[in-house]
Amino acid sequence: MHSGTFERMAKKAARFTGRPLCFGLAVGVVLTWVISGPLFGFSDTWQLVINTGTTILTFLMVFLIQNTQNRDTDALQIKLDELIRVTELAHNTLLDLEELDEKTLDRYRAHYSAMAHKARRKGQVEDLPEP
Repeated sequence: MHSGTFERMAKKAARFTGRPLCFGLAVGVVLTWVISGPLFGFSDTWQLVINTGTTILTFLMVFLIQNTQNRDTDALQIKLDELIRVTELAHNTLLDLEELDEKTLDRYRAHYSAMAHKARRKGQVEDLPEP
């Protein structure tokens, strides 16, 4: 699967699964399963259906959550770097970094890393306060 396609799908899925509607749908599925228990005699197959379904969804959600967390963390770090660098006005273009693709985030990260490296080489490190 292409990286850009995965990112778009992951964003849409994360937005959907984080809404009350999705939670309501999940509760509805579980209630339907519980109510159908007597119809299927609480059989092993009946139990296997919910066990298999929840296992698969949990497995997929782990990857979705990790992708979302990585993107949010990267974007937050870059925003913090910008706020440290600029004391009066931040660049408004950095306000929605979490919406950018990985390549763009990598370019921003490289830009700020280079700035920090250059400042350290010039000795522009302020004295740290005593603890």
